[in-house]
Amino acid sequence: MAGAPHIVIRGVVLRETETKETDKILTLLTAERGRLSVIARGARRKGCRFAACAQSLAWSEWTLYQRGGWYYANEGTTLELFSGLRNDLDAMSLGFYFAELTEAVTTEEAPAGELLRHLLNGLYAVSSLRKPLALVRAAFELRLLCLAGYEPLADSCACCGAAEPESPRLDVVQGVLRCGTCGGGENGRSLPLCRDSLAALRHVVYGEPKRLYSFTLGPEPLRRLSAAAEAFMTAQLERKFRTLDFFKSLQEPENWQG
Repeated sequence: MAGAPHIVIRGVVLRETETKETDKILTLLTAERGRLSVIARGARRKGCRFAACAQSLAWSEWTLYQRGGWYYANEGTTLELFSGLRNDLDAMSLGFYFAELTEAVTTEEAPAGELLRHLLNGLYAVSSLRKPLALVRAAFELRLLCLAGYEPLADSCACCGAAEPESPRLDVVQGVLRCGTCGGGENGRSLPLCRDSLAALRHVVYGEPKRLYSFTLGPEPLRRLSAAAEAFMTAQLERKFRTLDFFKSLQEPENWQG
């Protein structure tokens, strides 16, 4: 728009909403301004110059202008589409969950550099690292909650102080670790871990972000870590996510049949 100041900013499309005949409203996550709502006029029109940018999970550079409290797209250049995500339904559904979960812990017009980096790394892990999706999901959930201010205390038992708790359990409401013999945590609010799943939990919570997904787990420790991570997320955010329900529906054994 002539005369309107423009800003150039990079962001991931967390969500796209179709509006009018050819327009979209995009929810972008940016480092400098956090979550932004952007009107992309003509984004659904054939031949739109920024159509690729205006799809969910696209990482792009945008030129925007602001008018009447809204941002409008003027130009867009695609930086990364995470093609490994878009070729696999399970991976794509997990990416959508990551976006919905990230949106839930971000605010408008507040810097979100760490959260943006975490989302980009998570999408890259699902797209390219060939790690088990359950492992990537659990690590993503736990680290995101840490960045959002819900970091669990996992260095020792909250009751007796033991550095290596006996039969460890994660109290998902209080966000603390307990020995199984110490009690505490109401039934259904304390999830069992084991030596390997506890080590993985500590790696995610206290380790270097760039090595977040650099661990392996056997089936049973991974099952325990995944259950604890999901329960912790649900308890702390006090809500459920439709994209997670869809992702989990794809993992059900009955859906593996041809």
